[in-house]
Amino acid sequence: MRRLRRLTHLVLLCPFSKGLQGRLPGLRVKYVLLVWLGIFVGSWMVYLHYSSYSELCRGHVCQVVICDQYRKGIISGSICRDLCELHKVEWRTCLSSAPGQQVYSGLWQDKEVTIKCGIEEALNSKARSEAAPRRELVLFDKPTRGTSIKEFREMTLSFLKANLGDLPSLPALVGQVLLMADFNKDSRVSLAEAKSVWALLQRNEFLLLLSLQEKEHASRLLGCCGDLYLTEGAPRGSWPAALPPLLRPLLPPALHRALQQWFGPAWPWRAKIAIGLLEFVEDLFHGSYGTFYMCETTLANVGHTATYDFKMADLQQVAPEAAVRRFLQGRHCEQSADCTYGRDCRAPCDRLMRQCKGDLIQPNLAKVCELLRDYLLPGAPADLREELGKQLRTCTTLSGLASQVEAHHSLVLSHLKTLLWKKISNTKYS
Repeated sequence: MRRLRRLTHLVLLCPFSKGLQGRLPGLRVKYVLLVWLGIFVGSWMVYLHYSSYSELCRGHVCQVVICDQYRKGIISGSICRDLCELHKVEWRTCLSSAPGQQVYSGLWQDKEVTIKCGIEEALNSKARSEAAPRRELVLFDKPTRGTSIKEFREMTLSFLKANLGDLPSLPALVGQVLLMADFNKDSRVSLAEAKSVWALLQRNEFLLLLSLQEKEHASRLLGCCGDLYLTEGAPRGSWPAALPPLLRPLLPPALHRALQQWFGPAWPWRAKIAIGLLEFVEDLFHGSYGTFYMCETTLANVGHTATYDFKMADLQQVAPEAAVRRFLQGRHCEQSADCTYGRDCRAPCDRLMRQCKGDLIQPNLAKVCELLRDYLLPGAPADLREELGKQLRTCTTLSGLASQVEAHHSLVLSHLKTLLWKKISNTKYS
């Protein structure tokens, strides 16, 4: 009887076993294909990452080119000796987001610094061995030998007028430039010093740092060599800003906001940072050296110190009003998207004339308020949320028309700062 049961059991299992054995080769092939596909995709992503990284992070090229020009006596600077002879400038993490603008964290004189250097000419040249001569000819070509200090002063004033506008404060800024150019403090400006400071002025961020040196929300310049310069260490940023530059664009906006809420500072600290950001908008509007536009308003640029005072993380996309208007003036367009400077400085398109207009659609304050809606409203105190949301909505509807800019913008900005300050004043967060 037992034998009969065993036989019956085996007979019932045999068809199933044969079917399973028949399917096993097919399953194995599928698994092998999936594993191979995973390895292929992973390898391709690693290849893309490192090939992009090698293009983005070329600090060694920058240092070689700068030091070559320094040894030839073509350029000068306050940190040239430390950089090229004593090797006291330590290059650390690559922070570059574009190949032409090299950005590294570093260490100099026991201080954390940010190292910045442009290498467009070197990267674009086909032969790497020709990089240094090409850079010498293209970047360090002015002023020429025989230029007097008076001519250099006039040359600098004309350049600043073209980039910042014809302002009564510019002669004072020219004085600052000449004072900075005297790197060795011998009360005279050599040709190498003049070439170096002229090359620095061609860097948009350096020009802005020079214009905003008196403002507490911009990083301080510490030294330079040729067109390489050091600023204070990079301010702490929002969580997404801590990601490698290659990964930031891959995160959808909703995930950016969620990560900011989970990993960002507590709400009162965010309110303090926001007040600093609003003060920075005030600094940019009719400052000593004209008006500036924020042309990339993202959380990645919202930095802060250890005590949660706002610091602008990157000035690359902050542009003088004169430069933006010069770009837009007479520009052919079919739609407003054709009238865009940087990422989000957009002017309306006159479809009848097919030319861009001069006034921007959104002023700095409206763009900053859009950013603050996602930054401040989540986690805001219940007794403040409704009024704060209402003021931010009003703020985002502001236009860039000259007739609105003066009184209306100042009033909205003042109300926002007062609302936030009242909530955190007389507490440890103030």
